[in-house]
Amino acid sequence: MSKITQKIKEYNSHNKNKILNLRKRIIKEPQHIDLDARLAKTKNEIKAAQQLRFKVFYKELSAHPSILTRFTRRDRDTFDKICQHMLVIDKSNKKRGILLIGKKKENVVGTYRLLPQRDAESNKGFYSQDEYDIKPLIEKHKERKFLELGRSCVLSSYRKKSTIELLWQGVWKYILENNFDVMIGCASFQAKDPEQIGMALSFLHHYALAPEEWRVKAKKNRYVNMNIMKKEEIDRKEALKIMPPLIKGYLRLGAYVGDGAVIDKQFGTIDVFIVMPRELIEKRFVDKFTI
Repeated sequence: MSKITQKIKEYNSHNKNKILNLRKRIIKEPQHIDLDARLAKTKNEIKAAQQLRFKVFYKELSAHPSILTRFTRRDRDTFDKICQHMLVIDKSNKKRGILLIGKKKENVVGTYRLLPQRDAESNKGFYSQDEYDIKPLIEKHKERKFLELGRSCVLSSYRKKSTIELLWQGVWKYILENNFDVMIGCASFQAKDPEQIGMALSFLHHYALAPEEWRVKAKKNRYVNMNIMKKEEIDRKEALKIMPPLIKGYLRLGAYVGDGAVIDKQFGTIDVFIVMPRELIEKRFVDKFTI
């Protein structure tokens, strides 16, 4: 009976992925767009970011909404009040994205949540410290300013290189203006079983594990071993092929990953910890994102 149940689950999962891929092919990229990246300035703009996150995380992907989340149709938590919210806004298209209240054409189509160290320490700490033991890293680099990145998402029809680069330009501008030294945060695989993404996790463990100076470890009660396959067994091209675009982007920037993954049951993901010391980010990307 258990084998039959497993086969049904695999069949359903396979068909769900086929449907998502079909949707991506059907939805055409919007034409004649006028995109801008900037920080949210009002409560209504933050609400728009939360609505977009709900649309992507809960409607498109596999997050499990609480009754309140389902009712409000917003992905929100207590950290939203202490974070900055980077937005990508389409000023030309009024049929896609989340329409900003009081604006006729401005729709939020992408967002990133930014949590400066000073605000984290004067409130509840960093969001990712629920999964990872960050304190030793912070204490080891007391002279450096940390910025946590999270809740990144882009509307599916805008999920292309130019939009993601614009989002990163906005984030990079914020980093330079506030002189942050280290970027940290969790990035996610859309998977629930580590064995499903064993090659990708093993690739990160063998090729991108942070040196001791920058290493953060998953909390003991949530630790998932990423060393699933031996280094010589990994097909690097195949591993990168199944890697989420955001994680691949971080690796291209020169990021490290932490020790151990974490299963996030609420969002239906497997998370890895990202560490990006600013001085190690490759110069060609610095030049590209500086505006």
